[in-house]
Amino acid sequence: MTRRTRRTGMILTALLLAISLLAGCGGSGGTGGTSSDGGSGGTQTSGGGQQQAAPQSGEKVKVVFWHAMGGKNGEAVDYLVQKFNSSQDRIVVEAAYQGTYDEALQKLKAAGPEGPTLMQVYEIGSRFMIDSGLITPMQDFIDAENYSIADLEPNILGYYTFDGRLYSMPFNTSTPIVYYNKDAFREAGLDPENPPKTMEEFHEYARKLTKTEGGDTRYGAGIAWYGWFFEQFLAVQGAHYVDNDNGRAAKATRATINTPEGQKILAWLQAMIDDGSAVNLGRKTSDTQAAFSAGRIAMTLDSTAVLSTILSGVGDKFEVGTAFLPRPQGIDGGVIIGGASVWITNVRPKEEQQAAWEFVKWLVEPEQQAEWSIRTGYFPVRKAAYDQQILKEWHAQRPQFTTAIEQLRASKLTTATQGAVIGTFPQARQIVEAAMEAVVLGQKTPEQALAEAEAEITKGIEQYNLTTR
Repeated sequence: MTRRTRRTGMILTALLLAISLLAGCGGSGGTGGTSSDGGSGGTQTSGGGQQQAAPQSGEKVKVVFWHAMGGKNGEAVDYLVQKFNSSQDRIVVEAAYQGTYDEALQKLKAAGPEGPTLMQVYEIGSRFMIDSGLITPMQDFIDAENYSIADLEPNILGYYTFDGRLYSMPFNTSTPIVYYNKDAFREAGLDPENPPKTMEEFHEYARKLTKTEGGDTRYGAGIAWYGWFFEQFLAVQGAHYVDNDNGRAAKATRATINTPEGQKILAWLQAMIDDGSAVNLGRKTSDTQAAFSAGRIAMTLDSTAVLSTILSGVGDKFEVGTAFLPRPQGIDGGVIIGGASVWITNVRPKEEQQAAWEFVKWLVEPEQQAEWSIRTGYFPVRKAAYDQQILKEWHAQRPQFTTAIEQLRASKLTTATQGAVIGTFPQARQIVEAAMEAVVLGQKTPEQALAEAEAEITKGIEQYNLTTR
């Protein structure tokens, strides 16, 4: 057994507690416990792919790529992999669907040194990946050939950059936006080209948009009790989720959500439920998507990645508008990206790692990024992708997507908008979601719910940190 293998095994053993915390927390998130952005799903068959030893001279280098993209997103992954394999004769990439993000990460943990060469991991898994000892930072490959990342979107790179080093390459990226029914706006005497900009305006509009007719109520708003949304509303207020600059200056040691900013979020949600201008549809964004598409709610929050899904669901029933995430009056913060990135593991031979890097570079070229965006709805991670004619035409047909690009670029990169980094994030999201529900159901005040959630999240962080000293 090599020194690296022994070291990796020790690290993974040390992380056993953190693994158990992560394992049980994938069931109730805003997208069914799969991602921050409406990501994985579908019914593709999972598989590991047979690993191989270092290739002999003249053989193609095989790169096994584990991912969590199901359905049409999985088809987009397969398309790009086949295109890459056909574009050259030195490397063959084998894509293998591993289930949801949570399931894929559990398989990686179980595989250890027998894992893939390239791995897709949701953004909130970043702290674990860095601590795992299983990865070669992307920055190593960037530095080795002086590869330029200047054309990549800085707000996207910001999430995956730690201590000035890029650890993984952004792959599928999105942000939350407001979706609204322009026809309902007109009917309520509101300007459909002037959506609410603040949380206060959002509530006011929700009241005006709510109406009951023939026993049926159309509510002004419906927002899923989703932890990702809570994080976003902290960021737009410039507030942190955890200490040590959101875990960016040093490892986080405690949660910092029971603050005036955090309490304002829950009080705002509670007020809309209490006066009947918003309806409680639970934690899943799939339920708010369905209600919006059916015309039961006039405004909702969701990922930019589901724009095509929502437009398809609405059809010609009404005109869909999109807007920036609302923020408190007088505050002009930004949003945090969601989605996932790809990581090169260090458990495979150097030749495979280098081959994986060649595939990653190809994947973020403008042409591939434009195709990926069109096929999935995710952002291109490269600015030059927007110069591709096919993407220009696609956006011309879906002007709502412009909102997402403008919001991303209008968000100043700070430690708040970079997003928090903790090893127990999936667990933390569920804790926050439970706090959100307790408040809107009238069981607890915002301060009570957040005080308890903050203490519970802090306990999880402390336990995780004990395993990664």
